[in-house]
Amino acid sequence: MKPAAFTYHRAHDVSDATGLLGELAQAGEDPKLIAGGQSLMPMMNFRLARPSALVDLGPLRRDPALTSIQRDDSGLRIGALVTHRKVEVSGHTLGPDFDVLSRAMRWVGHLPIRARGTVAGSIVHGDATAEWCLLALLLDAVIVAEGPDGPGARREIPAAEMFYGFYATAVEPDEVVIEVRFTRPAPRAALTEFARRHGDFAIVDAAVSLDVDPADPDGPGPLVGGRVVLGGVAPAPIRVPEAEAVLAGGVPGPELFAACGEAAAAAIDPPDDAAYRRRLTRTLVTRALEQAWRKPAAEETVRERATGAGSRVSGGTERGSSPPAYEAQEGAKG
Repeated sequence: MKPAAFTYHRAHDVSDATGLLGELAQAGEDPKLIAGGQSLMPMMNFRLARPSALVDLGPLRRDPALTSIQRDDSGLRIGALVTHRKVEVSGHTLGPDFDVLSRAMRWVGHLPIRARGTVAGSIVHGDATAEWCLLALLLDAVIVAEGPDGPGARREIPAAEMFYGFYATAVEPDEVVIEVRFTRPAPRAALTEFARRHGDFAIVDAAVSLDVDPADPDGPGPLVGGRVVLGGVAPAPIRVPEAEAVLAGGVPGPELFAACGEAAAAAIDPPDDAAYRRRLTRTLVTRALEQAWRKPAAEETVRERATGAGSRVSGGTERGSSPPAYEAQEGAKG
């Protein structure tokens, strides 16, 4: 497997990258940016993507703003060239409000992929099952992009407006993503998915969060609300308001979580394997809600990251915490 012929260019800073994109496009080329290359290169090798020019962002790793993770009053800022692995081992920086990002990273491919692939690259790629795309919707991410007009004209793209089709995002061809801001803290959140083998693309994945009464965060009282995001059931990742409505005012527990899973499965219209993906949706949403409510202890999270422990589902692998006792064995097709 070899990619089609292309020309190679190295950008030395963001303005150089946007300038190269514009110059190459004016010359009739079809340029693409490459950072970690973990999404683009496989597609080029299979010739599913045939850019005539690549602009390498590797030299931009010298810019600390592009490779840092920072907390501030607006939430969490992740530089565009931060790798999945850096997020995975930065739980101390993320804190409990954004720890779901760290826990979710063990589901991103394998360690070599996580060590090179970047946060922004995954989001801009726009795969409907990519963990970062679901997390962006879950945590109200804002994608900051810079175009040929420079830093003074940077655009802020809300995640709700980012994904609009099959591998289609709102980032323009002459723009470079600078950072991703996560503005919605979610101390009770989880992401889980189903794949045929560990490291494969997910068939369906689900990211959820539970909003509790801040006056009684650990009490049994009704939920203020919640969020349910799905991948693999539409051309782009989606929120499921019908399932979220079930959570609002409900008492957390197996019955509510199962009802939310049922509502999510009933609300979706997958483009293929519809019955199968609905069954997966029902199980994964229910399971993710249980995990979010449990808030894994720090020692449990560390142990799972170290061992890669995961639960087996008939017909494939679901990587995550042990499933709840009321889990339905609906992972198998047929």
